[in-house]
Amino acid sequence: MLIALLLLAGSPALAQHGGQAGRPSLGASVAFDRAGVLWAVDAADNRVRIRRSGDQGQTWSAAMPVNAEPEPIAADGDSRPKIAVGREGELYLTWTKPLARPFTGEIRFSRSLDAGQSWSAPITVHADRQEITHRFDALTVTDDGTLFIAWIDKRDQERAKAAGQPYRGAAVYFAVSDDRGASFRGDYRMAEHSCECCRIATQADGNGVIALWRHVFEPNIRDHAIARMNPDGSVSPMRRATFDQWAIDACPHHGPSLVKDAGGRLHAVWFALGPENAGVFYGRLEDGRVDGQRQVGGDHAEHADLAVLGESVVVVWREFDGRAMHLKAMRSDDGGESWREHALAATEDIADHPKVLVHDGRFLAYWNTREIPHRVVPLP
Repeated sequence: MLIALLLLAGSPALAQHGGQAGRPSLGASVAFDRAGVLWAVDAADNRVRIRRSGDQGQTWSAAMPVNAEPEPIAADGDSRPKIAVGREGELYLTWTKPLARPFTGEIRFSRSLDAGQSWSAPITVHADRQEITHRFDALTVTDDGTLFIAWIDKRDQERAKAAGQPYRGAAVYFAVSDDRGASFRGDYRMAEHSCECCRIATQADGNGVIALWRHVFEPNIRDHAIARMNPDGSVSPMRRATFDQWAIDACPHHGPSLVKDAGGRLHAVWFALGPENAGVFYGRLEDGRVDGQRQVGGDHAEHADLAVLGESVVVVWREFDGRAMHLKAMRSDDGGESWREHALAATEDIADHPKVLVHDGRFLAYWNTREIPHRVVPLP
């Protein structure tokens, strides 16, 4: 089973070093603040670390530890520390702290209100403290400064198991803070029967957040679902978002990405191995259908991300050719109707999943590799 999951997840580059000890994990996240400073968060030696760049990633400060007390930190694949920036420059971090039992964890949170000079003691976000799965956190700040944290949760599966009842997958839960992370309310359930190990894609939407996740539709179809979580804990009706009919009794460790353009259209990238559609795909999500679905890259493309600016949409991904891992991008300047592809970089060493950023009217690709850590490549 483990070999099968690794094959589904991608290539040899998946064999990254964790954040528990030794060299730093390559699992990192990045975000620009309003002043144009680029922040990167990763993990090493049981500590979450933060660093900054004032020149769009050409040079970086030394890494600063966030948690004073060391603790286990998940820091690779679809599970890695996350960063978000508040309206007044607040820096918010989340990560998953693995527990003793396999596949269990807690969602942890820390904040800085002084531009990264100091950090609050980490807290556990959710009220449920069972030694079960609380993993794959997703962190989002809304337009009005409300903070949402979502995660994959198995409390409902555990409850069903205790009652001798079947249960598909896990569930998606979330918590909300409207005081800049000083406190959280929730353990609100967004949906039952999510996939167990794929990241959740989130997009701020007014005072709420739209979430896209891999779902387990009956009996075992692992396509994607979408819903909107609101600050009062309510959730819009869940609807199916992708229709590739991928039937599999395993988690592919390959979550989606989601952005909303100025006109309100939702653009997404995702991975599927359906009977007709196999690979990474881009499409515009509509009610009951996907508009403009097309394959991204070749058969070995994986772990795509996307961003939007006006009518321009950029997708970045990595692709293994048997010898080297390549960073590639494709760009559309007509809202996703037509595209041109670009080769950006390559490495024969270990590489993380790429991310695409928007800053100062241009697109930038972030790619953390062992050869060139925290690399930022401007798109043509």
